[in-house]
Amino acid sequence: MKLYMPSRILFEQEALEYPIGQNIQDFAQKNNIPYRMIPAHNRVTGLPGETAQQKYSQAKKTLVVGLKKDLRFQSCRPSADYQFPLMTSCPGHCEYCYLQTTLGQRPYLRVYVNIEELLKEAAAYTHKQSPSITTFEIASSGDPLSIEHLTGSLARTITFFGQLPQGRLRFVTKFTYVDSLLPLEHNGHCRFRFSLNSDKVVQQFEHRTPSVQERIEAAVKVAKAGYPLGFIIAPIMVYPGWYEDYGRVIEELEKGLDKVKTFSVPLSFELIQHRFTSKAKKSDTREISPESLRSRRKKA
Repeated sequence: MKLYMPSRILFEQEALEYPIGQNIQDFAQKNNIPYRMIPAHNRVTGLPGETAQQKYSQAKKTLVVGLKKDLRFQSCRPSADYQFPLMTSCPGHCEYCYLQTTLGQRPYLRVYVNIEELLKEAAAYTHKQSPSITTFEIASSGDPLSIEHLTGSLARTITFFGQLPQGRLRFVTKFTYVDSLLPLEHNGHCRFRFSLNSDKVVQQFEHRTPSVQERIEAAVKVAKAGYPLGFIIAPIMVYPGWYEDYGRVIEELEKGLDKVKTFSVPLSFELIQHRFTSKAKKSDTREISPESLRSRRKKA
């Protein structure tokens, strides 16, 4: 799986005053990626594409760099106490993703550069709730691992929380770019959770994401580095042969985890059915045929 490379990068002017913004601008210049300034990260216009499918695809190739102005953390029950937003969206084109409705007209990848301000606020939250442990979910609105090679934000966050006695992180990912995170001093304060599915579901619905085997290999690396580890099988889809296919996923996972001598803490498993958000329920209640889905994929 190749590293994500945006086709264009859009900057809020103020973002260039932060190290992450400067680093991304340097990356764009070195790799001849077109970039321009915009007034605000939530008002992006002028992206190419005529049809809805084309606009969606081009948005996924667009990286927007800005500041998180509202530093308040939203609740993230039952996954964690709070969301910790490093970015929104991801390079994947998963057809069932709830972000297709929650992000609305903004499916482009958006990264926040004022990470030190966010970390300071997170420390204040944990101090306020001490001695209780406060948990933050950093993948509620996107997959930060998918663009870690551009930002370094995830490594900074893991290291910071590794020194925060009452702070804990958790996130779920389909991506496998874990090597830069393995030597960090995380002190067991960050739980990786890898999203798995059957090969059939990954191939038909989880476009532009690593294979199941690649995800398992990444999970083994993470476990050997001492991180708490978990797995999500979601969404579970029922189709002819589904029972056998999911059984093979578990067998492959068992083979991979046999390579890990010890685990820092017990593994976690979550089995999740497809969830329709309120917006998704209201957007279109018509039945979509398999032929229609195949046609949409070809056009995209």
